[in-house]
Amino acid sequence: MKILIVEDNASLAGNLVDYCELLGHQVDYAGSGKQCLSLLEQDQFDVIVLDVMLPGIDGYETCRRLRAELLCPTPVIFLTAKVELAHKLEGFRAGGDDYLTKPFDIEELFCRIEALAIRGSRRDLGKLQFGELCLDTEQGCLTRQDRTIRLNKVQAKILQYLISQAPAVVSRRQLESEIWGEELPDSDALKTHIYQLRRMIDKPFDHPCLETVHGRGYRLRGTEGL
Repeated sequence: MKILIVEDNASLAGNLVDYCELLGHQVDYAGSGKQCLSLLEQDQFDVIVLDVMLPGIDGYETCRRLRAELLCPTPVIFLTAKVELAHKLEGFRAGGDDYLTKPFDIEELFCRIEALAIRGSRRDLGKLQFGELCLDTEQGCLTRQDRTIRLNKVQAKILQYLISQAPAVVSRRQLESEIWGEELPDSDALKTHIYQLRRMIDKPFDHPCLETVHGRGYRLRGTEGL
């Protein structure tokens, strides 16, 4: 196997690299999320072992980016001291495939690595889902209740970011920065796109998914409790 270890603790990373290499596997190492993403732009791996508490961007955000931006299908196992259920759920929602808490037995970790390698690469890349909404980022189309809705580039970007953050509220400034970067459009541009999205993804259906939170921004809501 070809394994990528992403861990800022040099001693732990060294032990993991030595163990895997002793078993005859090829191993690369990154000490930060930024390094990890840079390596994945240049090379491919069978499994990624990803720490959560990394300098700069954390492991969750690193995983979101490698899935959404690089469309990397490599299985990811999170390795972290975060033991709460909420942390584990966040890891899976970010695009992780397994989650092992510290302290751990290195033999168990390697068994999980082998299992992920046998399972193989993910086949759902390029698709993001929240509730009834399934966005195909490559095709620029949205599916809701078996209806396919074609989106323009900006609409697809807005939904992609909202789904990636759902159900959290995203501020107007966050959305504008994500869509247009530093070259912000006039003040009504985002409002116009949100209005168009509502007509397309909410109006034909029984209940809305795209919600405005007064004074805070926008969010997607699921169907639970409706």
